[in-house]
Amino acid sequence: MKERTYPIRVLIAKPGLDGHDRGAKVVAMALKKAGMEVIYLGLRRTIDEIVQAAIHEAVDVIGLSILSGAHISLSRKLLKKLEEKGATKDFLIVVGGVIPTEQDIQELKDIGVKGVFPVGTPFETITDFIEKNVPPRA
Repeated sequence: MKERTYPIRVLIAKPGLDGHDRGAKVVAMALKKAGMEVIYLGLRRTIDEIVQAAIHEAVDVIGLSILSGAHISLSRKLLKKLEEKGATKDFLIVVGGVIPTEQDIQELKDIGVKGVFPVGTPFETITDFIEKNVPPRA
């Protein structure tokens, strides 16, 4: 495998009406400490804003932080919008936050989310997953 010569770029966003972002900010800091470049879009972002920013910023990873219980519907909307843009394979999609059941985790994976990290997931687990699943650019 080709050696990576650049930092992994991660976009973190809080879609929907969820107003709590402490967890997203803490994860962003952990990713930065692991050597990644992190773009944090902030609270209450639309799926269109998230996709537009991901494409514009040429990130490797889109991370959604969701505490509202809308993780499946918001992830579906994100993946649909990426498909409309022809960008489904351009990004590693990860979701973190309140993911209450194993069924929810499996459903997220079935629709195309690659990494699912419920509240309490160790930072090393998240950073290791991203590092192992983002291929070096050509």
